[in-house]
Amino acid sequence: MIKLLWSAAAVLVPTSFGLASGGYDSDTWNKLSPVIQKTLTQESTDGLPVLVYMNGKADLTGIAQTMSKQEKGAMVYKRLRDVAQAAQLPIVQWLDLQGKNYERFYINNMIAFDNASSDFILRLAERSDVKALVADESFEISFPEIEVAESSIAAVESSLTEVGAVRVWNELGVKGEGVVIAGQDTGIQWDHPAIIRQYRGFRGEAIAEHNYNWFDAIRSGSGRNRCGFALDTPCDDNNHGTHTIGTIVGDDGGSNQIGMAPEAEWIGCRNMDAGNGRPSTYIRCYEFFLAPYPVSGDSFVDGRPDLAPDVINNSWGCPRSEGCRGEEMVDVLQAIYEAGIINVVSAGNAGPRCGTITDQPASISDYSLTVGAYSVRGGTIARFSSRGPSPYDDAVGPNVAAPGVSIRSAVTNGRYRSFSGTSMAGPHVVGHVALILSARPELKGNVDAVTQIIEQTARPTTANQTCGGTPGTAIPNNTWGYGKIESFEAVTTAINWQL
Repeated sequence: MIKLLWSAAAVLVPTSFGLASGGYDSDTWNKLSPVIQKTLTQESTDGLPVLVYMNGKADLTGIAQTMSKQEKGAMVYKRLRDVAQAAQLPIVQWLDLQGKNYERFYINNMIAFDNASSDFILRLAERSDVKALVADESFEISFPEIEVAESSIAAVESSLTEVGAVRVWNELGVKGEGVVIAGQDTGIQWDHPAIIRQYRGFRGEAIAEHNYNWFDAIRSGSGRNRCGFALDTPCDDNNHGTHTIGTIVGDDGGSNQIGMAPEAEWIGCRNMDAGNGRPSTYIRCYEFFLAPYPVSGDSFVDGRPDLAPDVINNSWGCPRSEGCRGEEMVDVLQAIYEAGIINVVSAGNAGPRCGTITDQPASISDYSLTVGAYSVRGGTIARFSSRGPSPYDDAVGPNVAAPGVSIRSAVTNGRYRSFSGTSMAGPHVVGHVALILSARPELKGNVDAVTQIIEQTARPTTANQTCGGTPGTAIPNNTWGYGKIESFEAVTTAINWQL
């Protein structure tokens, strides 16, 4: 069984030892995350990657559902940027005087440092305009292994027939036209035959415009990355990112019909360095998607919210041990939601135990559409598929389930492979969303309505497992959510949806 796991041992340290006795008050000490506290008590401390959260949060209330997606995006971008610029001005002036290197984020009013000394961390924590400091740790993610040998299958992939996408194409003539999807992952082979024509930057032949369509959040890293860093052109250092995009839009015009919405367009962002992700790289990609900007641009100045995607695929997870404790990602995900962008996330592969939807962003139920995985062949839930309830907010999850076992899609060098994991299920739902929005463009930006349509049209599916007091016979339940996605039902419902 192929699994995609995001596991790392959490380092939890008591917060009672240390700085107060060393001359620092409790207010300063309490701003530091447990990992930073532990680091500062060590006799020898090298520089540490640190995220500094500033005081001040944008008010995103009053953004009406009746606004267009473009209006929502523009308002969210302006409010977030205005608050961050004002809140960060004094500390930026202070940092510039000291010649410090840093990176600013507006989406959650944060400043990142690649290599902060213990003394500098303490000086930051003493500032009244600083809210909290968190270690920007890097942890390796385990990816699926190749499941079958390379092959060419002269047919539409069975998972697309299973969920009704093929019926939507043939009977309704809807294939995702007019919709932009985004994926943040290990990168993407943009010129793969199955996805090149669907790249928003594609200009014909081997020519592409990558500005506003691609961003590499991996600015530096290990020496073992086959793609390099700070790339102007999309590259996939693992295969995983290309595979997920292929399941959403893939079609080479011949025998490889692998994507749910083959006429949708895609944009992308690399958020991992050869499988190593960290909170700052995930957040960089979300900030790029909220308001895309040129490859060498400035997110504060050059952002174009009018070029934001309609839906984002997230086949990854960030655990508490990696710095994603919840509150940091909540602000980011709320901004994406308020901007009218649907955020689809894989539930994780820690099943079959209950309460295993533990990683961000899947565990933040208010702002994520979470997807479990099942097998087309047996119709049963995948054993590895994580179950609810969410330990973060105790909500029932996932929202729905989609095919995620032995899914054949694109990988690098123009090839195709079959993988299994909730990473493979999430892209089916992103394509599902693209079909809905293509059939009913007026629903763009209306996250709640699209989510309701997906849940209400899912094929109700029960389980024998009771999790968190919710029996498996209930709908929704913590194994299947509302059930298996049904594209034809969802699209026809969307066409007739009352706005």
